Amino acid sequence: MGKLVTVATCSLNQWALDFDGNAERIITSIKQAKAAGARLRVGPELEVCGYGCADHYLEGDLFLHCWESLATIITHPDVSDCILDIGMPVRHNSVRYNCRVIVLNKKILLIRPKMAMCEEGNYFESRWFTPWTRKREVEDYPLEDAISSVTGQRTAPFGDGVLQTIDTLVGAETCEELFTPNAPHIHMGLNGVEIFVNSSGSHYELRKLQTRVSLYWAVQAGTDFATTSIREATRQNGGIYVYSNQRGCSGDRLYYDGCAMIFVNGRLLAQGSQFSLNDVETITANVDLEDVRSFRVSHSRGLQGAEALPYPRVPVDIRLTHPGFEQTGKFLAPSPDIPIRYHSAAEEIQLNSSKETRSRAAALAKAIGSYHIDLNIDGVVSALTTLFTTVTGFTPSFTSSNPSEGLALHAQLLPSVRKRKGGGGLLVLGSANVDEQLRGYLTKYDASSADINPIGGISKVDLRMFLAHARDNLDLPLLQGFLDATPTAELIPTTNADAHTQSDEEEMGMTYAELSVLGRLRKVGRLGPWGVFEKLLPIWTSPPPDSEAIATEARGAHTDPQYVHSVAHGESMTPRAVYEKVRKFFYYYAINRHKQTTLTPGLHMEQYSPDDHRYDMRPFLYPSFTAQYRKMEHAVKVLEDSARNGA
Repeated sequence: MGKLVTVATCSLNQWALDFDGNAERIITSIKQAKAAGARLRVGPELEVCGYGCADHYLEGDLFLHCWESLATIITHPDVSDCILDIGMPVRHNSVRYNCRVIVLNKKILLIRPKMAMCEEGNYFESRWFTPWTRKREVEDYPLEDAISSVTGQRTAPFGDGVLQTIDTLVGAETCEELFTPNAPHIHMGLNGVEIFVNSSGSHYELRKLQTRVSLYWAVQAGTDFATTSIREATRQNGGIYVYSNQRGCSGDRLYYDGCAMIFVNGRLLAQGSQFSLNDVETITANVDLEDVRSFRVSHSRGLQGAEALPYPRVPVDIRLTHPGFEQTGKFLAPSPDIPIRYHSAAEEIQLNSSKETRSRAAALAKAIGSYHIDLNIDGVVSALTTLFTTVTGFTPSFTSSNPSEGLALHAQLLPSVRKRKGGGGLLVLGSANVDEQLRGYLTKYDASSADINPIGGISKVDLRMFLAHARDNLDLPLLQGFLDATPTAELIPTTNADAHTQSDEEEMGMTYAELSVLGRLRKVGRLGPWGVFEKLLPIWTSPPPDSEAIATEARGAHTDPQYVHSVAHGESMTPRAVYEKVRKFFYYYAINRHKQTTLTPGLHMEQYSPDDHRYDMRPFLYPSFTAQYRKMEHAVKVLEDSARNGA
């Protein structure tokens, strides 16, 4: 008698840190799986937070928000009576793991950590995660309060185990593990596992689908080599292989091409689309477990299976098979084989420098013996804007109610050519500092037009300390004028010939000292929006420090409580003011993050550097942080209500 199971897998368009949107898409896929009669649903790798979080995996906030999102998912009324294989990072014994969290009816059955990290090409998983190396070992994981309050569990099994349902065995492996020579599915299959689930974050490349599906032979330096594949995983050892993959961008330079698949004994039963604009695509297949058992009858396989070391088995009180037709009066047919669909390679394929600024620059150049030209480019700017108006009939204005006009006029043109008798090349130096990069307070293809940026890895607060040191130790008293000057990018016209009215700090809505603190907490403190808010709340809402000196100097690591408080302008801030300051910082960081991908290379100087090249790996497309802001807003409301009630 046949024993049919319906399994479901999906491709989801998950975005890095979009906890609300990601949870919504996960729930939708579960609904679709259940509607098709599936009792096992498999999702992509790290689907709760999105695969492309990069250095955000180093932030404790991310793990908290993942557990909160998981609680939202498993308490949804439409996700019961189905085994859910959900991908998210988990921190265990202060070690970060890339995990599958397998759930049934609000109970965590098993947390299965990834055992082989991908370190090739565009992958840097060992930068953020540690592989679980204890094969066939499971231990207790103390659950976070955010999830234990929902599941009623204090602990859950964590490690390399399998699920023993009433009628079959289910084992999990994650992405890269499939392609290793000694893949887990080999040993799980010999130990009796019949359904293998694989959750991936595999990005698109030409012909990469062939690599995933088939035993792909290649020639490198005259030597043939082979990698295992989804088809081969079940062709030799038998079994049902349920493969899920992320779809879309996730926030960085990679495109994940989906193409979820279901194989049985090396035969394809279901295949999702490789390129699609659908946020959620769920595929299912009806598979007969007896086909797997019949496939495994060979004597040699039986001998190896009898010798296989056992896996820890987690009992699960659910039957995955459908009742037979003799019980229901309805006949459910197995899914037929289908051909694999491949795409061919062809188918895949300024006007505003004040007198003060100019005189300071000329004086410094003279003092240090630098080559300097004082050129008034007002005429050049006027000519360009006149030409633009002549061609388009439109005159942009700084005073327009449309901010886009002012931003367009901020762009800087500097076609400087200097001929030297001795020949040789010249370097163009940039001057964007760390704080401006974090805030995005720069013009994208202006600040990136230099060859090297000597101060690109240092904050303005520390840069001022260097200037003060040079003033006192290099006999350059004129540097005091730079220290006394109001920080200004001079992006709008002056109101008079001698002074500039624009202030960077007023325009940004935060001081450079505050930016320095926020930037350190972000990178050195490894904190996201909620973590920064939680850290600053007790400090910025407390009475100001007694020492006025602390308010005017940078001290220690910039996260010292006295220094952190001093940047609040010597006044106690309300919880809402702290929230608004933190929210503003991360809002502008997120919408301007793309600018950092083009910035001039800068000398690495400090731990807080936001260098995009290799030091501070982040997405450059961010969501709206709705879950994080909602948590902060709730905390502020609780504090305000408590204050009103005199608590």
